[in-house]
Amino acid sequence: MARSSGPVLRTERLVMEPIRRGDSDDLFEAVVGQDSVMRWLATGRADSRSAAEAMCDDHVTHWTRHGYGEFAVRDAATHAFLGRVGLRNRARHGVDLGFALHPRAQGRGIAGEAGRACLDLAFRRLSLPAVFAFVLPDNAASIAVLRRLGAQADGTVESSGLHCLRYRFDPAARTAPAATAAAEHVVDGGRTDLQLVHAPGSGSPDDRAALRDGLPDPFGVNGLGLVWADTRHTLTAVSEGRPVATASWLPRDMAFDGSPRRAAGLSGVLVHPDHRGRGIARTLISVAVEHARAAGAETMTLLCRPELVPLHTRLGWSRLSVPVTFRQPDGPRTSPLTTMIYDLAGLPDPTVGVDLRGLPF
Repeated sequence: MARSSGPVLRTERLVMEPIRRGDSDDLFEAVVGQDSVMRWLATGRADSRSAAEAMCDDHVTHWTRHGYGEFAVRDAATHAFLGRVGLRNRARHGVDLGFALHPRAQGRGIAGEAGRACLDLAFRRLSLPAVFAFVLPDNAASIAVLRRLGAQADGTVESSGLHCLRYRFDPAARTAPAATAAAEHVVDGGRTDLQLVHAPGSGSPDDRAALRDGLPDPFGVNGLGLVWADTRHTLTAVSEGRPVATASWLPRDMAFDGSPRRAAGLSGVLVHPDHRGRGIARTLISVAVEHARAAGAETMTLLCRPELVPLHTRLGWSRLSVPVTFRQPDGPRTSPLTTMIYDLAGLPDPTVGVDLRGLPF
C-alpha cells in the first residue's frame, strides 16, 4: 500500500513516516484501544478498529491537502509502532503539534524527540509563522513536554466541544536548548532538499522568470486587460538552490456584504513545469494561508480561472456565487474570474457581494 508522499524524519531513536491506511491496526493497538491515551485526546474514546481506520483515512486526506501532517512513529532499532506525532492544520485555529503514544513509549522522552523533529520541519523546512498545541488542563505530562519544547501559554480554545489550554511555538523557539536537536530529513518523491522561504515583496524578478520557463502568460490572465496590485509577501519553494515554485499574498481590508473584513488575497501560485504533480503547490498555499492568519486575516481570497476551481475545492476553499468588484484606473469593475475564499475565523459567507477595495491580486 502506497504511503502518503511526504518527508521521512529520522532521529537518534525514531523513524517517522506519514501515516497510511495500513497503519490502522498499529494505531488501534497503540492509541485507539488504550484508555489511558484516549482520555487525553479531544476525540475521546473510540474503541474500535473501524475508528482507527477512519482516523488513518483522515490523516491521509490531510497529507494530500496540505503536504504535511501526522507521522507514524516507530522505534528505529526494532520498528515497533510507538504512536503518532505530527502537524495538524485546523481551519479555525492554525497548525498544531499533537502526539499520542502507547503507554510503553511514555516517560522515555519519545514525545519530545518526535516533537522536536516536527517543529524543525515546521520552521526550518516549511517556514510556518507559528505552531500551536491544544491540551486538556489536567494533562500535566503533555504540558511538561510542550514547555520543554519551548512552547508558551497562549490562552484557551474550544476543541471538539472541550475546553483546552493553548500553547504557542514561534520560530525563535527552535534556538532554545531543548529544541536544538534537529532531525535528519529524507524526503520522498525527489524533493530531498525542498525548503520554503518567506520574504516581503513580490520576490526576485529572476526567480519569477525562471519559474515561467518562457511561458508568456503562465496565469492565463493577460487577455483580461487588467491592472494588478503588487504583492507584499512571497513564499518560494527552493530545491537544490533553485526556485521551483512560488505563491504570493496581499493583506488588505475588504468589504463583505458592505461590512469591513480583514482579509488577504492569494496570487501568483506558479510551479515550474519540471516540478509539477509533486504536491508543491498545495503546501505553498497551505503555508501562505497560515502567514495570512498570523497577520490577522479573517478570510483568504483568491481569483482563479474556472479550470482551477476543482483543485482549490479539494484544498478546502469554497466558491463564491456573489459579484466581486475591484478597482481599475478607469473605475470599478466586476471580476471576470471565479472568486474563492478560505475562512479562518468562522465568519459567514457573503450573500450580497464583495468589494476588494483596491486593484485585483
